[in-house]
Amino acid sequence: MSEGAGRTYFAATVVGIALYVVLDAIAQSLPPHYSPISQAESDLAVGPYGYVMTINFVNRGLFSLLFLAGLRTLPSWQSLRSGMWLVAVWAIGALILAAAPTDVGGHPTVHGVVHLVVASLAFLCGAAGSYMISRALSRDPALKELARYSIPLAALSVVAFLGLFLLPAITPRLDSSVGGLVERLLIGSILAWMLSISLPMLGRRKPP
Repeated sequence: MSEGAGRTYFAATVVGIALYVVLDAIAQSLPPHYSPISQAESDLAVGPYGYVMTINFVNRGLFSLLFLAGLRTLPSWQSLRSGMWLVAVWAIGALILAAAPTDVGGHPTVHGVVHLVVASLAFLCGAAGSYMISRALSRDPALKELARYSIPLAALSVVAFLGLFLLPAITPRLDSSVGGLVERLLIGSILAWMLSISLPMLGRRKPP
């Protein structure tokens, strides 16, 4: 693929992430006003205006796939393949989340269980994939400068993932108070990781 195609994919990723932040803020501002600190982001997709967050899940899946398409244009992309497969699970997971809303109170449903399982797998693969790709970039002489910010952000996503899934076992009370915040830290760090790669790639004048 051409350098121009790669820039288009990375530019679309940046636009998608910006749209994600806007739609997330809109969904958060609408009734029933779920708590961003204690409740999961997925709760925003349940309620009279849940379609806003549902659209945003689709947006997240699409711009994540476009990001992978951008990585695919790099000459050394094959060294990133293992991590890219994991990030692909993160991307496809977001699309599945849009079709399977979470449970907010009440008895568990089939779509709620699917949502929980898919979200857990997507978070794991997103965090692990981002770290694997960043480490591979750091070993590429032509791309190692991208690892300056991508590795710390990927490491933060791994820490946030561990916190998200260890908190309920270690201190359920704290998890019920700040679980939503930890989840948003995980999602935010992965999106920031994508930006840390996409934005510098837009400024490149020559193929790596």
